[in-house]
Amino acid sequence: MTAVPVHTAAGPSIDPADVARFSAQAAEWWDERGPFAPLHRFNPARLAFVRDRVGEHFGRNTRRRAPFEGLSLIDVGCGGGLLAEPMARMGFAVTAIDASAENIGTARAHAEPQGLDIAYRSATVEQMEAENAGPFDVVLTMEVVEHVADPEAFLRSCSRLVKPGGMLIVATLNRTLKSLALGKIAAEYVLGWVPPGTHDWRQFLKPDEIRMMLSAEPVAVSGPFGLSLDPLTGRWSEGDDAAINYMMIATRGEAA
Repeated sequence: MTAVPVHTAAGPSIDPADVARFSAQAAEWWDERGPFAPLHRFNPARLAFVRDRVGEHFGRNTRRRAPFEGLSLIDVGCGGGLLAEPMARMGFAVTAIDASAENIGTARAHAEPQGLDIAYRSATVEQMEAENAGPFDVVLTMEVVEHVADPEAFLRSCSRLVKPGGMLIVATLNRTLKSLALGKIAAEYVLGWVPPGTHDWRQFLKPDEIRMMLSAEPVAVSGPFGLSLDPLTGRWSEGDDAAINYMMIATRGEAA
């Protein structure tokens, strides 16, 4: 794969402190026992959700090898590539962006030896929109919106990258007392699942807030779809409880 030059990321959604925090941990993205261990445990549930919802939406048989060949996907805020790589293996033509050049360097270095043709670049969603990138059949932004400075502008830009007939999938944390107790205090200071300061509970979004932020865009929003952890097995799965982690889907109608 030809190396893609690193571009400087810029845009109003950037939170420099958060970008710096994740950049400092960039080399540890693929360490299953490192600071991103919770994402490694979370990933199978995220992948299953995306696979099943996209398969249903586009009428694809997800039991086939590379069921999403012919479809394009952008992973906004891709980190070290934990989602981009399996999406490429499922057959998507994957573009993956992150505001941190360090994250992109880690992601590219991990993907290239495996022969995965992923278009990685350090960029923001606003830059992609300004460059008329896409549009894409699927836009993913997973555990990102709670880290940006202007979540409404960010989500609206994400939605405008969706091709007519395509879909946006957002994953984030709910702003509830339960998420404060478990998703913030316990996860960071008691259990040590993520480094202290990773999240600001005040930036968590309620599902209705996401719905309102996208209300001016020509998309139909559904959800929330809860994701919860079974403390006995340590496995995440989709369920009715959206009080901590959840996903939303926004679909854009076909062009007239």
